[in-house]
Amino acid sequence: MAEVTQITPFIFCNDISKQIAFFRDRLGFTVGFQGADPGYAFLKRQSVAVRLLETDADLSEEAREQMVYIDVDDVDALWSELGPQLADLPQGRVRAPFNQFYNQREFHVKDEGSCLLLFGMAHPYDGNEEG
Repeated sequence: MAEVTQITPFIFCNDISKQIAFFRDRLGFTVGFQGADPGYAFLKRQSVAVRLLETDADLSEEAREQMVYIDVDDVDALWSELGPQLADLPQGRVRAPFNQFYNQREFHVKDEGSCLLLFGMAHPYDGNEEG
């Protein structure tokens, strides 16, 4: 049987240059491919990849928000690495690590478009949502 090796979500955006810069400069992804017509890019960080696709659609409506869950082996270590690059984002775009009731420890980052990125790992819920 063939092995399924990766899932690579398409993330829609209105400004591909800003979105590429966000993933590259703030989240540590590398650009594997970038095309101009239509605006398209493939970015990767270790075994995680995303495909960015530029669109003229209005992505500002809450119903159009996209979400991508990225599993990591140590969410606090990744937060320590990325936190300085995320610190100057406007309020409401970043949520520091916290424990979820569904036994995950996560931090959240809103990208330059309409996608909420959730970074998380398995973690026993201790009744304490924060930290």
